[in-house]
Amino acid sequence: MTQLATVDLETGEVIARDDSLPTRFEPQAAKVRDAKLDAVIEYAKRVKDWPTLERAVDEKIEQQAEFVQWWRENVSVNHGSGRGKKVADRGPFSVDQAEALTGITKQQVSKWAKRLKDREKYRRQLYGAAWAKAMGELTQASQLLQQSISNEHYTPAKYIEAARHVLGEIDLDPASCDRAQQVVKAKEYFTAQRSGLDLPWWGRVWMNPPYGGLAPRFIEKLMHEIAAERVSAAIVLVNSHCTDTRWFQPLWNGVLCFTDHRINFYGDDDTRSGSTHGSVFVYFGDKRECFAETFSQFGAVVARFPA
Repeated sequence: MTQLATVDLETGEVIARDDSLPTRFEPQAAKVRDAKLDAVIEYAKRVKDWPTLERAVDEKIEQQAEFVQWWRENVSVNHGSGRGKKVADRGPFSVDQAEALTGITKQQVSKWAKRLKDREKYRRQLYGAAWAKAMGELTQASQLLQQSISNEHYTPAKYIEAARHVLGEIDLDPASCDRAQQVVKAKEYFTAQRSGLDLPWWGRVWMNPPYGGLAPRFIEKLMHEIAAERVSAAIVLVNSHCTDTRWFQPLWNGVLCFTDHRINFYGDDDTRSGSTHGSVFVYFGDKRECFAETFSQFGAVVARFPA
């Protein structure tokens, strides 16, 4: 969350205190931004531009979450205190002032906050039925392609064993299949048929998420489960060419190993398939030094400064 330093009482502008993330949030512009994103979403649905739809939905959810945070930290709330008296707490704005400043009502903020409690469900609602149908057809086509040319790619054992050394054991692999588990050997795993996006996670997690449109959703799910303290430690493997994407940004809070080589994944017929790019292993947990020592054999290990 952005840590607030100052609030301009005339404009409501909030300036972030964290020098590593210099952002300026303007709550008075939130209503216009939300309306513009609605227009983009509707257009993308109409022309079936699914990548644009997904980006716009992600942006809408993030901006609403940012606004709800601002409201909670800066808008006063009245409480009863005997004999009908009211006691206000929190920030410098009353509800009336905040509504006048932003054009967004307290009731709308409450609706956003409620929807944001289950972002995955909210995201699917914003995507709509046409997107869900298209993704279902795409998934089916992908599965048929995989069956015909055997291009399922699994992580080689040496990387899994390194992850197991750091984690101790792998309690859960939330994006897997029966074949991959011959190497991963997680206590429990989820598959495309039993989606990890719809189920709770726990314990020590290894994850090589599916590429394409699903990767951001798996990363968001991982961050949610870590924040909820259901996942105690995790190692995730993703493409190194995704570091500029919005969904990758939370991963910078972990410890990262950028491979100095391209991983040779293997398929159902045990044939090798060299990746066309490097990869990144990201660790979350209290054994940061162990991860750094273990994974340094695969490439450079880095962490955000200051931590």
